[in-house]
Amino acid sequence: KGPRRLARWSPDPALLSRVDDSEHDGPEISPEVRSAALKASANLGGVLLEKAKLDDLGDTLHLRGGVPVPTGTTEDGELYGILYNPAVFYHGQFGTSIEEQQQRKEGNPHRDEQLRKTMAPFQWYQSILATTLRSDPVLHCYGLHEWAMQYHPDGADPPPSSKYQSTLPLRVSRQVINDTVERKGIRCTHVDALRFFAPAAGPLNYHGATLERTDQLRLEQKGCVHAHMDLLKIGLKLGSFVNPDLMCDIIETALEARRLDVEASPYDATGYGCDVVAIETSEGRRTYRDRQIALMDRAEPVRRRLLSAYDVFLSLAFGEEGRSGYDSNPVGMHREGD
Repeated sequence: KGPRRLARWSPDPALLSRVDDSEHDGPEISPEVRSAALKASANLGGVLLEKAKLDDLGDTLHLRGGVPVPTGTTEDGELYGILYNPAVFYHGQFGTSIEEQQQRKEGNPHRDEQLRKTMAPFQWYQSILATTLRSDPVLHCYGLHEWAMQYHPDGADPPPSSKYQSTLPLRVSRQVINDTVERKGIRCTHVDALRFFAPAAGPLNYHGATLERTDQLRLEQKGCVHAHMDLLKIGLKLGSFVNPDLMCDIIETALEARRLDVEASPYDATGYGCDVVAIETSEGRRTYRDRQIALMDRAEPVRRRLLSAYDVFLSLAFGEEGRSGYDSNPVGMHREGD
């Protein structure tokens, strides 16, 4: 309840890519409502949330593609409802009609630059999702990124990230951590995880002691537990322009990934209801790999649906420019380690 509730159950924008004037799944719309909706949305149309009111709109959704559709018959603000379309938000900044796109091509460098900057974060995540789906999974990393953050051999400086875990005790000794990290080195492909490695652990990583953000396109892979957690960040980037059922699946997948991440770490999180996956042992590594594969299989269709949501959003919000760029039909590859 409350004025922000529409932002929590906004309709799936993919409805707009499946519906046309000749055949649609929704109820019949009267000519009066259709005319009012097109007028309110600069002829862009959208999904009408019938009988929704300004109190439902609040101060958030109108900034993200929801506009009131007045009846035009009274002066008391009576509405047919709230019209919802990603293009409505971006239309005012860049224009999305064919005529306006042609005008951009004929020359407006400042607007073109602003358009590229606005689309860039969405296209980046779109590319990350696509390349991850095409990747070969690494199934022998065993979650050692958490151990690398606590790696502290003799003579080395204390690991900086240890200060963040001051309230979470270790379940193994520092020597066990060092021996586990040094056993066969580290195979971490996640750029953000590597940023928190202890300095002494970086050179032990097969993929490099330091990684740049652009390396993420090359290294992100579908077996990575952190990549599954990142689905939440990537989904939230779309704001209200994403199917709420998909967001629920993303949250559940990210939580399952985080649980495996913590249970395989050197920390004792049993006080929070977590089990222990003892990856310092052969049995623990087998358990980790089995759960990693199960999690990867669960995340795969969620990642595909999220990529499809990005495809739809970019097309609706930015027109032709949003549809160009990359192969949006990635295919699965074999599993490394099988």
